[in-house]
Amino acid sequence: MSENCSHDCSSCSSNCSSRKTESLLKAPHKDSSIKKVIGIVSGKGGVGKSLTTALLASLEQKQGNSVGIMDADITGPSVPKMFGVSDHATGSAEGIDTVLTPSGIQLMSRNLLLEEETMPVVWRGPVIGGTVLQFWTDVIWKDVDLLFIDMPPGTGDVPLTVFQSIPLAGIVIVTTPQDLVKMIVEKAVNMANLMKVPVLGIVENMSYIECPDCGKKMEVFGHSKAEALAKEYLIPATAKLPLDPKIAQYADEGRIEDYEAPALENILSVIDGAKQPQ
Repeated sequence: MSENCSHDCSSCSSNCSSRKTESLLKAPHKDSSIKKVIGIVSGKGGVGKSLTTALLASLEQKQGNSVGIMDADITGPSVPKMFGVSDHATGSAEGIDTVLTPSGIQLMSRNLLLEEETMPVVWRGPVIGGTVLQFWTDVIWKDVDLLFIDMPPGTGDVPLTVFQSIPLAGIVIVTTPQDLVKMIVEKAVNMANLMKVPVLGIVENMSYIECPDCGKKMEVFGHSKAEALAKEYLIPATAKLPLDPKIAQYADEGRIEDYEAPALENILSVIDGAKQPQ
């Protein structure tokens, strides 16, 4: 530290031992109560991240937890559709209220704030990131045990905003069995390590298809890589979701809460044991 130090680190370029790291974490709405936050991420789009979010949230709700879903995929929100929710979110000067699914899961999505759900959101990154942050600071999450955040793919503005601004107990990475999955997982793991957020599990979507006649499982998109990747990156749990026409049917009909997904139980146990940072 220089003898002429003013103790104002914001105006100084020196990398001295007295420099303080300023936290970028934001406080939630003053009337919110959130015990644990879990991010659902992927290094690429189209792997079933929103589906995984919906299924995990539904299973936790069935176990008696109070659950919320923040749909942070602002330009491609699909969570309300899967739950059959079309009501508009309402609010007041105090804050924005969530919308409930049939089972009582609290939702907040950009689609719940639009006049028409098919209206495109043509915004640049900083505006999108600011909207996601408002879902944390301006929305009232009431007595939520688990808040799942469905993030857009990649490592851009929105995932960075979530990692830096919202305290995460951990993330779950969603992949598919293709060869490029290693690169996808490695990107997500590296970002989580950079932000000091635990990786709780890998969900391999479309992992196999089960023959309706004989029950044989066929790996139509290639051999599963979930366990090997989990071992390589020291990730605690894996789950394999089948390529099941019922999933698409239930999601299209807005009944995703009715779908049973026992394959995700390994992930649930790790999520339940994760510790929320203070």
